[in-house]
Amino acid sequence: MKLQASYLADFVSLLFPELCKACGESLVSGEDLLCIDCRYNLPFTNFHLKADNIVAQQFWGKINLEAAYAMCYFTKGGKMQHLMHQFKYRGIQNIGNLLGNIAGEQLIKNPVFSNADLIVPVPLHKSRLRKRGYNQSTNFAAGLSQKLNIPFNELNLVRIRATETQTHRSRFSRFENMQQVFTLTNPEVLINKHVILVDDVITTGSTLEACGAELLKVEGLKLSIATIAYAE
Repeated sequence: MKLQASYLADFVSLLFPELCKACGESLVSGEDLLCIDCRYNLPFTNFHLKADNIVAQQFWGKINLEAAYAMCYFTKGGKMQHLMHQFKYRGIQNIGNLLGNIAGEQLIKNPVFSNADLIVPVPLHKSRLRKRGYNQSTNFAAGLSQKLNIPFNELNLVRIRATETQTHRSRFSRFENMQQVFTLTNPEVLINKHVILVDDVITTGSTLEACGAELLKVEGLKLSIATIAYAE
């Protein structure tokens, strides 16, 4: 029976092949979501090896960070754009968990990140969460948590005001748009903790800056930032 099921699965895969979510090529047996080539040849930044990387520099003079990281470069028409589109708008949540695992494989080699106490995803407003059905940053946080063996909490940092899309706003306009958007429901549990704040793609960093500023109001809190991708 198991052999027959295997043959049936192979036959179905010939008629309806699973495609790599990054390049669109057919997956073979043993591959999941990403083909082997994309799995190991995404446009990695190696920012976990560079303390003064581009992401870290974006926050200099704005908020105090222990470390900052983005796993991949995000370019228009590139593999990461296609992959993130599948993740955010096609409902393939497992992509976030997979990318979190891959990021964790890098960050576990960096003692600043691997010794953190808690992972916190950038929250969605309840109206957008209801519409989308999930928070992509939470999926990434869950995968990262699994690999780093660090707990994550999505209930403490909350978005209390819905904001308009940031896509076509200027850097200053984005910053203004994010004021008084986030709050903490239970700040005392974060006292003297090292928190990794995570998001999907960083562009100007306005959202992360606003979240970070709220977190850093907590006594003794140390903050690091990790994202899936950095938009050049």
